Amino acid sequence: MSSVILIIEDHSDICENTAELLELAGYKVITASNGKDGIELAHKNKPDLILCDIMMPQIDGYGVLYALGNTPEISGLRLFFLLPNQKIVI
Repeated sequence: MSSVILIIEDHSDICENTAELLELAGYKVITASNGKDGIELAHKNKPDLILCDIMMPQIDGYGVLYALGNTPEISGLRLFFLLPNQKIVI
């Protein structure tokens, strides 16, 4: 069974490109376009890893971190922030 990665990113091109790269590497990818939806998907799917943008509508990346950190059943999830102008190496 492959690892599940949740991408929370409001820029569709960044989200789609990152998801495609991860899927080609064998990961199952779930995406959300804002922090609110991302939190809901994290609760529902309990991914192995979350890649999260910081600047997003509705709830920003820090709000996602705070919400997930205050939920005992998912507080141990690994969350990495996607930073502008940085490359992701898989």
